[in-house]
Amino acid sequence: MRAIKGILLTCDSAVKQILLTMNEKAPFVIEDLDEFHLVIKADEEYRVRRELEAELEKNTYSLEAN
Repeated sequence: MRAIKGILLTCDSAVKQILLTMNEKAPFVIEDLDEFHLVIKADEEYRVRRELEAELEKNTYSLEAN
């Protein structure tokens, strides 16, 4: 048996779907607990947060005054 250090993430269902899609490319999810919670590898936390932030930024729209 081997222990893996994990971090509990709480997020809404839309963010969770983005994380699960990201997980397909480079696996980091240890356990999908429920609609709002995931356990991810502790050593992947920084990378996951950085990539999620970039992904959310792509989906953010701003109104620019002309």
